[in-house]
Amino acid sequence: MTSANSISRDSSTVDIAAKTAAATALLRDIARDFSPAVFANSFGAEDMVLTDLIVREGIGIGIFSLDTGRLPSETYELMAQAEAHYKIRFEVYYPRHDLVEAYVRGNGINAFYESIELRKACCQVRKVEPLQRALASKKAWITGLRAQQSATRDSLPLRQFDTGNGLEKFSPLADWTEREVWEYIRANKVPYNKLHDRHFPSIGCAPCTRAIAVGEDIRAGRWWWEDPDSKECGLHVRR
Repeated sequence: MTSANSISRDSSTVDIAAKTAAATALLRDIARDFSPAVFANSFGAEDMVLTDLIVREGIGIGIFSLDTGRLPSETYELMAQAEAHYKIRFEVYYPRHDLVEAYVRGNGINAFYESIELRKACCQVRKVEPLQRALASKKAWITGLRAQQSATRDSLPLRQFDTGNGLEKFSPLADWTEREVWEYIRANKVPYNKLHDRHFPSIGCAPCTRAIAVGEDIRAGRWWWEDPDSKECGLHVRR
């Protein structure tokens, strides 16, 4: 597990400079060629790198976030800290209350533990439907996905067409390593989620996220009761 305090400087800083320049150039191209474009910020380490690049470089890409209603308190703290740090307001989308109420009434408050189908149904209500509203009328969206994160993302391209949402999808950090992400955060004093320092490399909803042990896969703490090949919420469908 890598954290902001456990990485030493080495020659990788040269690679980070080159990758930072490439990511910035890609973001500028997206803003120029695919306006209006938006960045989906879930306040993980990678997303904070992209937030820093977009705001610091003044790139014309909107930033939004999905509040599922069950996020950890540390994520809300980071949201407020980031708004103060960058002097911006994030556009936040919430689940439709009628859909949440129907899911809970029909299945129970923690039904997502019972089966993959019920877990994905919860993600559909709390994440996918709000995402669809956030992406409506947009030409492109940006994510903080990295190919190294899990088995479901090992062939992640920088650009692909999102057929489900009908627009281009970009992942500017697709070829970054976890080490490079944290080197950037430390070098640029980027605010980050304090759960990362408590062995949470991947952070989602509080009931569906746990800390990982040394040697575990980076996304082992997400939906840990499921098979690794099923660990996506529906926002990023593997095709």
